[in-house]
Amino acid sequence: MALDEFTIDVEDAPQKGVTIVRVAGYLDAHTFEQLEEAIAGLFASSKYKVIVDLEKVEYISSAGAGVFIGALSEAQEHEGNIVLMNPTSNVREVFDLLGLSQIFNVVDDQSAALAAF
Repeated sequence: MALDEFTIDVEDAPQKGVTIVRVAGYLDAHTFEQLEEAIAGLFASSKYKVIVDLEKVEYISSAGAGVFIGALSEAQEHEGNIVLMNPTSNVREVFDLLGLSQIFNVVDDQSAALAAF
């Protein structure tokens, strides 16, 4: 995947009211606003139960991780949550360094992510 190739796919999960956001590429200072906009769009549609699939995220910066921090409080204010699913070892290491592993549900697969709701 090229450095400038960043994608976000949004789909409804089989569980009612849960949305899966699949992110691929580098989530950093150049791309985090795209993810912010996608999540803001979900919130505008009253979709506050969000699973973020990070399996194809090769790199995340603190700016990228900040998207999740900002979204979590709004989701929780509306009885939702943000669950981070299947991060690569690089991404998990950043979450650990930033302390996000203590704040978020970080799970390895979709059934565990759905169970978090």
